[in-house]
Amino acid sequence: MDGRPAARGEGAAVVHRTDIRPGVTGVPDVGRVLVVIPTYNEADNVAAIVRRVREAAPQVEILVADDNSPDGTGEIAEGIAHADQRVHVLHREGKQGLGAAYLAGFAWARRRGFDAVVEMDADGSHAPEDLPALLLAARDADVVIGSRWTRGARVVNWPWRRLLLSRCGNMYARLALGMPLADATGGYRVYRAGVLDALDLESVCSQGYSFQVELSRLAHRAGARIVEVPITFAERERGASKMSPLIVAEALWRITGWAVSDRRTAVRRGLRAATAGQARWP
Repeated sequence: MDGRPAARGEGAAVVHRTDIRPGVTGVPDVGRVLVVIPTYNEADNVAAIVRRVREAAPQVEILVADDNSPDGTGEIAEGIAHADQRVHVLHREGKQGLGAAYLAGFAWARRRGFDAVVEMDADGSHAPEDLPALLLAARDADVVIGSRWTRGARVVNWPWRRLLLSRCGNMYARLALGMPLADATGGYRVYRAGVLDALDLESVCSQGYSFQVELSRLAHRAGARIVEVPITFAERERGASKMSPLIVAEALWRITGWAVSDRRTAVRRGLRAATAGQARWP
């Protein structure tokens, strides 16, 4: 540990190393970038994904946020970090979910002065080779989403049920929440530090699909500049998917709840505006 108090989301986590190599300038017009890769039982994938990120974007740093994986993922990440000072490991106490892992990663990055944070899955479905395009778009955006459903994107080896689920889920989120996004559930993203500082991350408690939708909603409501960049998304080749019916159900009921809350807020604002107008008449 570096002696500083843990930020929200970090809990009693142990950080392998926090030193930053002097003289590193980061990504042009973006700054110092941290790629956060949450892991749970990704021993078959973690080394490959770290290597691909380092090859695709050598200017960035990587934080593996491991939820105490019983298959030794954390220990593998430690070995990589010992050999590469641009790789760091955040050991968390147990399996707490994707959203909690990203919040911990955001807190870790903000405390250490990074200018942008990237969300990336550990299973290889988010191709590190697409990262330079996302970082290029981040020069003129607050949030960049690696989109599976915008023109030029490709989805490879996904079963039709997953395709249908993602398409319908995104359509529902777009219509229910009024967000002009093709892929509000996409988890391959770049957040500039300024927009993370502007969002009420203390209020975020959702996971999985709904975590990505919730952050999309918060950024949209905050007036952030959101850009979607087409990516190639591939089904994982090794390991087990973390998708479950509970994750899907959580997304549906949370999106519905946010939509109802937004409508009520809009109605109240309309009533206040109408009452104020009547008070000024004639």
